[in-house]
Amino acid sequence: VQLVESGGGSAQAGGSLRLSCDASAVAASSGCMGWFRQAPGKEREGVAAIYTPAGTTYYADSVKGRFTVSQDNAKNTVYLQMNGLKPEDSGMYYCAALVCDGVGLAPGWLPLGFWGQGTQVTVS
Repeated sequence: VQLVESGGGSAQAGGSLRLSCDASAVAASSGCMGWFRQAPGKEREGVAAIYTPAGTTYYADSVKGRFTVSQDNAKNTVYLQMNGLKPEDSGMYYCAALVCDGVGLAPGWLPLGFWGQGTQVTVS
């Protein structure tokens, strides 16, 4: 099982970044993929997720209207387009396979235990 994030970097407030998560077929087969972030001294939090069979998307309130999660099923790749970045969006961003409930993302944004190495996002 492999998840590889890329696309992080530095941006100014109001700017944009696009993250990519290349997933192995096993990870992608979970049906639910998500993006989490963790700032220093804070707990890891879910920010966006997608139920890949239907393309249903889920967002944390803090990023609604600014972030967009999407998928390329042919490539087993999940993207996170981040617009209108704020300094509080800074942190390490991780891609994860999540638990589905058959019709969508299961409540609680439950990771299956497969994580990438993360990609750093810094907004100033």
